[in-house]
Amino acid sequence: MPAVRITPREAYEKVKGGQALLVCGYEEEEKFKALRLEGAVSFAGFQAMLPALPKDREIIFYCA
Repeated sequence: MPAVRITPREAYEKVKGGQALLVCGYEEEEKFKALRLEGAVSFAGFQAMLPALPKDREIIFYCA
């Protein structure tokens, strides 16, 4: 599936409703801590959970 841009409000609603996983696109933990959004996981955390994620799970990446 190609990348699709959504609004911040759409992302918030999807994450809040449990429909999507919000991932900070920065690999550096310091950047994640500085730019963390509510409900987001770090890139390292995402990589750790990747093998267990369902193939149809929607994933929203963000960077600032």
